[in-house]
Amino acid sequence: MKPELPNLFGNLPKTDLVVVPAETFREAAAPSAEYHQGTPDGSQPGRVYVNTGAFETRLTVAIEATAYHEGVPGHHLQFSIAQTLPDLPPFRQQADYTAYGEGWGPYAERLGKDVGLYKDPLSDSGRLSEESLRANRLVLDTGVHYKHWTRQQMLDFFHAHSTEDEAKIASEVDWYVSIPAQALSYKVGELKILALRERAEAALGDRFDIKAFHDRIIGDGALPPDVLEARIDAWINQTRRVTPASR
Repeated sequence: MKPELPNLFGNLPKTDLVVVPAETFREAAAPSAEYHQGTPDGSQPGRVYVNTGAFETRLTVAIEATAYHEGVPGHHLQFSIAQTLPDLPPFRQQADYTAYGEGWGPYAERLGKDVGLYKDPLSDSGRLSEESLRANRLVLDTGVHYKHWTRQQMLDFFHAHSTEDEAKIASEVDWYVSIPAQALSYKVGELKILALRERAEAALGDRFDIKAFHDRIIGDGALPPDVLEARIDAWINQTRRVTPASR
């Protein structure tokens, strides 16, 4: 993905990214992979922690989508750029809003299709499997916290509606139980970003610039979805006022 980033973004991260195994003591509860941001000065890289526990039961079909979600153009790009935005105070440079951050991750997975990646059909099926997982989360989180499903009901639904492996299913279910509504944020945030992109494409036509759009989405740091929407609407209106000759 790294060589493709200039086709998608004008502003690129300066902090490096490394991939490391999750610590042994966290394997039972850790997700299959997760991102931890580095330092603004670049002295510490961003890290994608990969859970290698129970490796013999884990599927790798979604590994390409996961790389784009957790690394680039996903969380690493998003957080590394926010940390270095000069006009933001430190608490905003480090801030996160769950629907914004976790919505960007699935959206970043889709960007692989935009630049011709997922060349292996199996990897693309893994991307679609991840899409299915985010849809399942809407049901499962609502099921346990609103309809008071039991853990076994959650497991049964997962087995009937996903291709996830046993280790991930168990970890996911316990995660939903412990953090109400967090699992909803992925699909809710992704749909918001996609809707804003469609709005901008329709409004700007030939003047729509995907790099400018992405720089606007991540160029103000993490934002609540309603504030992000207002920022994108303002960007659309400003871009409309600029004539092609003056650009």
